[in-house]
Amino acid sequence: MGICCSSPNIAPSTTANLNSGWREWCGVHEPSVPAGTPSTAHLHSMTSSHAEVAGSSQTTTTSITTSSFSIQSSGISSNVSGNSHISSASSGDDLGPGGQILPYSNLKIYTFAELKSATKNFRNDTILGEGGFGKVYKGRIEEKSGSKSNSNASIVAVKKLNSESMQGVEEWQAEVIFLGRLSHPNLVKLLGYCYEGEELLLVYEFMQRGSLENHLFGRGSTIQPLPWDIRIKIAIGAARGLAFLHTSDQKVIYRDFKASNILLDGSYNAKLSDFGLAKMASASQSHVTTRVMGTHGYAAPEYVTTGHLYVKSDVYGFGVVLVEMLTGMRTLDDTRPAIQRNLVEWAKPFLASRRKLKHIMDSRLDGKYPSKAAVQVAQLAVTCLEPEPKSRPSMQEVVATLEQLSDIIERPKVPRIHNPNPHSQQHRYGQQPLHHRSTVHGKGDVNRRTRDSPKGA
Repeated sequence: MGICCSSPNIAPSTTANLNSGWREWCGVHEPSVPAGTPSTAHLHSMTSSHAEVAGSSQTTTTSITTSSFSIQSSGISSNVSGNSHISSASSGDDLGPGGQILPYSNLKIYTFAELKSATKNFRNDTILGEGGFGKVYKGRIEEKSGSKSNSNASIVAVKKLNSESMQGVEEWQAEVIFLGRLSHPNLVKLLGYCYEGEELLLVYEFMQRGSLENHLFGRGSTIQPLPWDIRIKIAIGAARGLAFLHTSDQKVIYRDFKASNILLDGSYNAKLSDFGLAKMASASQSHVTTRVMGTHGYAAPEYVTTGHLYVKSDVYGFGVVLVEMLTGMRTLDDTRPAIQRNLVEWAKPFLASRRKLKHIMDSRLDGKYPSKAAVQVAQLAVTCLEPEPKSRPSMQEVVATLEQLSDIIERPKVPRIHNPNPHSQQHRYGQQPLHHRSTVHGKGDVNRRTRDSPKGA
């Protein structure tokens, strides 16, 4: 269930009313588009959260209903930074393995006809997911090179704005702003976009394995439990993505880190998706003051109570996901006994105890995990979940810790009996590669923005 306060009222008719400056600072040039497409001159007055980034401050009152959660409130949207740009001083600078801020966006502009054809007229059987923004479809785009016989097809994920979406316009723009310039192996790749009339769409690389959420909580014959080594691999990839965002000249605060926003490619490499709530902050800012948005159970306590958003608010969300990966349980679940409904609150005493930890480990691991590594992951999760942001580790420190743990391998358990051959050796326990067949999202999630992302099938 999503949490949202003080969001502006965006009517469906405003889908074309985007900021005239976003193209320039994203490095996007005016494309040749069909008749009826709004020109750059018609793109004006950046909405909501990105008006904040541009330096404006406004008081708004609205009522938002998302899934099963509804809230009405008013507040002040504060300035995030004095500059809406991703710093040009950082353009092209390497910010970690394979990561950089591109000097300009190289996004492709698709026509609505292309995407309609790619998704078979947005047919229901191509739907990968659905959420507050709209629906996400699996598409096949023909890329012709010279002759028809040499044409190649690319499988993509197409996110289509629901014309009645309240948050869709600003989130569409945020995706183009951030993913158009930020490049890293652990961020999902935005290939391009489309805007024609009232139609706003985004085109992403297709992620074959879907979301981490589905693998942790999905049920059925097509879903098999993730082995320990794959879980650690996913945690490292997601941590690297967050660390990259936090180390740019103008820090990017992701603001909605959760299992459903971690997508997996065919080799279980993790990539962060869905930048609709991301915020920028200059290096001199200790925090950003903004309306509270995100997902219950993952949002940091200081953000929920004060609206103060820190880089280390993301670290808290990472800690929550670590606990989910250890236990195989959702952060919030009303179907569990009352004492267990809030996973973090219930699990903390177990996480802090070497002796008790085994009682909450995911039973689907079947005990096949290195206990030493599990204890250290639990300890890392506890530090990430510290109430005070300054007490939490940086994401660079988290990455370093997880990378050390990835080399720890579990030895097989053998009976304690006398060995007549003192020269015999115990062999290390080797995890067998597990080939998964994944579906898209688990159907039970009610978070406001869970299924907005380009999930694979």
